Amino acid sequence: MFPVKENVMMKNGLEDVVAAETVLSDVDGEAGRLIIRGASLDDLAGSATFEDTALRLWDGFFEEPMSAATLKTALGRARAEVFAHIGAVDEAILSLPPVDALRALLARLPDGDDLRTAVRLAAATAVFLPALLRLQQNRLPIAPDATLSQAADTLRMLTGTTPSPAQIAALDAYLVTICDHGLNASTFTSRVVASTGAGLASSVLAALSALKGPLHGGAPGPVLDMLDEIGTESSAETWLRETLGRGERLMGFGHRIYKVRDPRADALKAALQRLAEEGTVTLSRVKLAEVVERVAVAILRERKPDRRLDVNVEFYTALLLDALGFPRESFTGVFALGRTVGWIAHAREQAMNGRLIRPRSVYVGPQPDQQRSLQRAV
Repeated sequence: MFPVKENVMMKNGLEDVVAAETVLSDVDGEAGRLIIRGASLDDLAGSATFEDTALRLWDGFFEEPMSAATLKTALGRARAEVFAHIGAVDEAILSLPPVDALRALLARLPDGDDLRTAVRLAAATAVFLPALLRLQQNRLPIAPDATLSQAADTLRMLTGTTPSPAQIAALDAYLVTICDHGLNASTFTSRVVASTGAGLASSVLAALSALKGPLHGGAPGPVLDMLDEIGTESSAETWLRETLGRGERLMGFGHRIYKVRDPRADALKAALQRLAEEGTVTLSRVKLAEVVERVAVAILRERKPDRRLDVNVEFYTALLLDALGFPRESFTGVFALGRTVGWIAHAREQAMNGRLIRPRSVYVGPQPDQQRSLQRAV
């Protein structure tokens, strides 16, 4: 072990290090509050659409004027255009996990820093993922309908049926809820790439690569595995205590930033309950999740009284996306459908207002004189 140089401060994982100023989102972990460009998530989720959110995040970052109507039209047109890239899908791409297959197709898109590039990237994720999932299930992909909203068309291309208003609203609520969340790993990656002068496609591809890591975007699927194993409400406490007794973590609980309940969990739970009311998801499934949440939180507080571990965004994400027809192996890719607009906004903000991101490192290896001493000793 070599000593760290004196007078050099380092925080492993950049904990509490401020790396950027942003107008895009504010995550208050102590109060459990998320602000998206001046609006509370509580006010946006359940009322704002994907198009509304993209407009909110992108406003002022492009020379071209935008309105909700023009953006919806542009997204529809872009979905129709990028569908041609589905013809490039081969067996090698189909053999990949959905998020890797999505990344391979996104890499075909031209780079740039204008609004057209941004719209194309946002549209492409909504087209490519449903098409890839259908092809991996030996079903034909469905061409986009440019007249529909992004959420409605995504669900139609996934299932082949016309989604209900509640289903469209649920997907919109999800996409709005996860559109941006401070300087997380993938968003920071997007800003780093943008700071070099690379285009938006490069920033999005790099961010997507960071997102696929299991410590960032890969946990919602295992929440369903956990609920499947628990099975019934009466089994919840025994299963949870035995799992924690083995030193295993519970999926969908705890967050690095939030010291209280993740506000995104409430937004997604409300959307899930609306789906249950129309029968898209069974009430028994929702009730099981509520019981698991309540019992898990109580046990975690009992075991770790000095650290609050509450439900996070992943818990109800898993149930919501499963109810909408997305297979659990695709959840990271669906996350990218919503977060892409945030990555793009941060990339533009960094390119317009920031500078090349170049932090220092602390060398802890041997010095040349130490190396020579070691060699003489041998």
